[in-house]
Amino acid sequence: MLLGRLLLLLAGQAAAGSAVAVLSAELRGEPAREVSPAFLSLTIDANLAADPRFIPILGSPKLRTLARGLSPGFLRFGGTRTDFLIFDPEKDSTLDERDFWEPQVNQDICGVRSIPTAVEELLLSQWPIQEKLLLKEQYWKKYKNTTITKPNSFRKKSGIYIDGSQLGQDFIHLYHLLRIYSSYKNSKLYGPDVGQPRKNTQKLLKSFLKSGGKVIDSVTWHHYYINGRIATREDFLSPEVLDTFITAVKDVLQIVDGTVPGKKVWLGETSSAYGGGAPRLSNTYVAGFMWLDKLGLSARMGIDVVMRQVFYGAGTYHLVDANFEPLPDYWLSLLYKKLVGTKVLKVDLKGADPKKLRVYLHCTNNHNPMYKEGDVTLFLLNLYNVTKHVQLPHNLSSKHIDEYLLLPHGDQHILSRSVQLNGHVLRMVDNKTLPALTKKPIPPGSALGLPAFSYGFYVIKNAKAIACI
Repeated sequence: MLLGRLLLLLAGQAAAGSAVAVLSAELRGEPAREVSPAFLSLTIDANLAADPRFIPILGSPKLRTLARGLSPGFLRFGGTRTDFLIFDPEKDSTLDERDFWEPQVNQDICGVRSIPTAVEELLLSQWPIQEKLLLKEQYWKKYKNTTITKPNSFRKKSGIYIDGSQLGQDFIHLYHLLRIYSSYKNSKLYGPDVGQPRKNTQKLLKSFLKSGGKVIDSVTWHHYYINGRIATREDFLSPEVLDTFITAVKDVLQIVDGTVPGKKVWLGETSSAYGGGAPRLSNTYVAGFMWLDKLGLSARMGIDVVMRQVFYGAGTYHLVDANFEPLPDYWLSLLYKKLVGTKVLKVDLKGADPKKLRVYLHCTNNHNPMYKEGDVTLFLLNLYNVTKHVQLPHNLSSKHIDEYLLLPHGDQHILSRSVQLNGHVLRMVDNKTLPALTKKPIPPGSALGLPAFSYGFYVIKNAKAIACI
């Protein structure tokens, strides 16, 4: 009797794991939202500038190839260190810097050995303006806070308190200062780069926007899920942890809508765990759950740009490691760039817990030559510990699908720093060549099978989504 009950229980669990979830999607009418073409953007932490190899690092052909793969996008150079960086025009270049720059100057890039006369005249004409601006920046010390990052934590870092209203006035002054100079008059201004939207930060953000919000082009803030020093593998797989981002976004959008309605909102810095990331977690396959879900939620909720901390350098949350080897989140970002477009579509799921089987739907990237207008890209995250199957709605069941399933490679499983795409391990071909992102065709009418603790992309071809045309 006991054995019979046990077998019945196991059979019930297997049936629950194999139950097919059914999608519904809204493909007609206008898209639910639309984000910037530079939606997925990158950061480089200012700590890297303190490395004497800074210039040669950024000149690495391999690093540039990896960066090119994630274009178009913004590159934010920032972080706490920028509040304390001092530019010294009298300081000599390091040996590494000279070794990098001298070949650049000497090589025949433009077909001539000397600087073209027009370029030389332009540089000479601009130098007095640059010199004046540098002198003014040195002299007007009370305005140095216009370039700070995370003003809500500036008292902790420097012992100086700046309230939101004063910061807003400083941004207005900077805005007018930039308009004086022809080189900067069309510059964009973003801020205030506040941290997590807790009580005091919300107060600072609100007073800043009331005071100076009119002069900024986008509102910027930072988000991390957890403390990297105490983070666990379970945190990275927790639907409850992932959903904390929803609350944070709602808090920020409510403040923006109440002070500067219509102003775009950017995540100016974000990753999995603060404090430089979580060792042996933030640089592995498991970090992709936080990253891909944040991209999906951000686009769905109205965040226009998401800047990933960091492309290369600080901590363990980088996309590219110290040896210029791309990590799992790099390959995930590359797939997102190639397959996911800017238009966000409504999608729902029945037959599974939407917190554990998380689904997002966009128009396919219309710059991808393999696909055409009207195609759509579905991306899914399976937080169940069993394979889940997803059935497309009736109006898409006859369509051909290209699968791009990312799985960990090696015996470290979800803690691996290597990934495979449809069974092929992703590695650079050479320092100047990214690998092909090989699709796996799925026959029409087939259910999508997503293994336990995995994520992937599915391009539904010839979907003829009106919202995407």
